[in-house]
Amino acid sequence: MAKKKVTADEISSEVVEVKKASTGTKEIIIERKKEETAEEKQEELSIAQKLLALYNLQQVCSKIDKILVERGELPNEVRDLEDALEGLKTRIAKYQDEITDIQGRIAIENSKIADSQALIKRYEEQQQNVRNNREYESLSKEIEYQTLEIQLSEKNKTKYSASVEAKTEEIKGFEEKVHELQEILTQKQSELEGILAETEEKEIELRKEAEEYKVKIEPRLLTAFERIRKNARNGLAIVQIERDACGGCFSTIPPQRQLDIRLHKKIIVCEACGRIFIDKQLVEEHQNDNE
Repeated sequence: MAKKKVTADEISSEVVEVKKASTGTKEIIIERKKEETAEEKQEELSIAQKLLALYNLQQVCSKIDKILVERGELPNEVRDLEDALEGLKTRIAKYQDEITDIQGRIAIENSKIADSQALIKRYEEQQQNVRNNREYESLSKEIEYQTLEIQLSEKNKTKYSASVEAKTEEIKGFEEKVHELQEILTQKQSELEGILAETEEKEIELRKEAEEYKVKIEPRLLTAFERIRKNARNGLAIVQIERDACGGCFSTIPPQRQLDIRLHKKIIVCEACGRIFIDKQLVEEHQNDNE
């Protein structure tokens, strides 16, 4: 069988195709490397954006905290005074109800006394017409019994009247206390209203701004941020490195960990206090961009 001869031109053509194919493969490899590098940059940018979003949220929250500090304990004082006043008024109303009840008992005792006196008068009249000593002694015993009933009712009246007098005196003391607390409450409310007038609008704006930042932060990270803020004494959940130490608890941060923080490859927290770290240079660049 005759073999097919391969010319130099055909060989050269195949080599060129191989080279082209080879070159194409290299181009694909290079392109993939470029894509991987872009993904890494995107990941780095994503972490940096998350950190900046947390940092911006922290700045807004700190401003809100400052407003609340300016108000001080006034809101709590006003609430405590309102509760105290409400308690005193409730007690006064209770005592007044008790006095009304006691006065009803006094009226009942007065009625008993009147009834006993009427019976005594009738028995005394009947004694004028008795036919024997036995009837007279029986009426005398009835008169004696009604006299004891009167004495008992008078004793109860004295006790009830003393209770009414004591409760009336207490009510008077409560009313004086109410008047005193009302004056203090009015003063505190006026102070609070003045502070609120100065800061309320600003606080509303800041809280709205905070909500805008929260939307940009993934729920898991936001939950961690809020938990750290709640447990932190100064309300700082994200801090920078200051003089090789945590800006929150001042624990020393090793050089390698500081390098990791600057690389923005992942979110790093302080091993001592749990606060989130953000690179100082990243913050400065962000501030410069906003100026």
